Amino acid sequence: MGKVGLCLAVGCALASCAIAAVMVGRRVKSRRRWWNVVRALDEFEEAASTPVGRLRQVVDAMAVEMHAGLASEGGSKLKMLLTYVDNLPDGSENGTYYALHIGGTNFRLLRIQLGGQRSILGHDVERKPIPQHLMTSTSEELFDFITVSLKEFIETTNGANQIRGKDLGFTFSFPVKQTSLSSGTLIKWTKGFSIDDMVEKDVVECLQKALCRTGLDMNVAALVNDSVGTLALGHFYDKDTVAAVVIGTGTNACYLERADAVIKCQGLLTSSGGMVINMEWGNFWSSHLPRTSYDIDLDAESQNPNDQGFEKMISGMYLGDIVRRVIHKMSLESDVFGPVSSNLSARFVLSTPLMAAMHEDHTPNLTEVAKILEETLNIKDVPLKVRKLVVKICDVVTRRAARLAAAGIVGILKKIGRDGTAGITSGRVKSGKSGKMRRTVVAIEGGLYLSYTIFQEYLNEAVSEILGEEIAPFVTLKIMEDGSGIGSAMLAASNSNQNVDTNTTVQGL
Repeated sequence: MGKVGLCLAVGCALASCAIAAVMVGRRVKSRRRWWNVVRALDEFEEAASTPVGRLRQVVDAMAVEMHAGLASEGGSKLKMLLTYVDNLPDGSENGTYYALHIGGTNFRLLRIQLGGQRSILGHDVERKPIPQHLMTSTSEELFDFITVSLKEFIETTNGANQIRGKDLGFTFSFPVKQTSLSSGTLIKWTKGFSIDDMVEKDVVECLQKALCRTGLDMNVAALVNDSVGTLALGHFYDKDTVAAVVIGTGTNACYLERADAVIKCQGLLTSSGGMVINMEWGNFWSSHLPRTSYDIDLDAESQNPNDQGFEKMISGMYLGDIVRRVIHKMSLESDVFGPVSSNLSARFVLSTPLMAAMHEDHTPNLTEVAKILEETLNIKDVPLKVRKLVVKICDVVTRRAARLAAAGIVGILKKIGRDGTAGITSGRVKSGKSGKMRRTVVAIEGGLYLSYTIFQEYLNEAVSEILGEEIAPFVTLKIMEDGSGIGSAMLAASNSNQNVDTNTTVQGL
């Protein structure tokens, strides 16, 4: 019996040792898997890093591409399109003006009353959905619906007897080849629209005919895009505004260029000596951009591979999906997120607003992060340290995007001599024996910049870092809300018959 007891004791001891060994092995494997994930995050952070030296290389590349795009058609990834806007609002405009903004499945109607001295006396806005059947019908049906809505809006806000001869600004957020300030042909539809009889037609002419059919005696004075409208609004408030950037779902930029610098249009003459250039900067590319394997995969699976490379790294359309891709790869290589969720394979399931909500979660236990992971990605019971890991991923993606956007802005300033590196040129004003930097304002609009506090802080910080402490105080980034709408109406005002003769030469050249 003693021997049996001894054997049992030995057996139990061996079993305990075996169980302990298994548990230790599991812990070691778990720690190894955790450190593999941490290592993967470190590698991603390194690949996506944006030290100031690299950002200055992006600045230089942006300026070079801008020069190339102005020199010849197709000479650069940047299209550098003429907008035919050379007469920006200066604050002296008076009267009532309207704007129509067709940006997607909704359109907006706006009315502004200007009182001179950079004042807006009244401002009305109405947003309306476009019925889905009209998105695939005919140009007449679409614009008749819009102009009838415009007539009702005018009658509500100003009275039908006061609309004769009013000027209208038209913001049309689709690819257009502009041929004058108030004309441009539709290149192609996007955003779910498919109206065949309008492709390669003048969109202003289509709108103008609909206005006549509706009985509205109005003149479409300006056809603009979002960034040009933002620049117009910025210049209305501040004559030192020389560029505008939109950073939202998509991204674009425009700026005020000397007419004689547009080499591809030799002999271009404007009343002000300048011309607003639509950069279409979402298509910018440079080998200095910190591209990762996640960016390569996102681009390959997109509807436009090898196109809009800059936009895919900095705009709200894509940031959330980059975060999803990083989490998905980590989930496949480790069990820190539990069983691999099928939701992680769904493109764009994690929107940028949700990513921002996780990034800006200030609760002690990151409860918002846990909620979004569970409800959106079907990842449940995530430990706190893993939630912190997710926040870090969001930070890496956002920081890179904001800092690259900042480099793009400084690239524009470098091109026009406003970054302090051009000596006593257009960026400096002679004052005695020394050169004094000119004050420079960049107008910014777009939900990513306006609503995402951390993104905004990173961008502002990077602009100052790139410019340096001597030059940065002379450059101001100003938020311009609804530039795409109000700015369009202001361009109608600055280019209307009643104001165009009194407007001063555009400042900032």
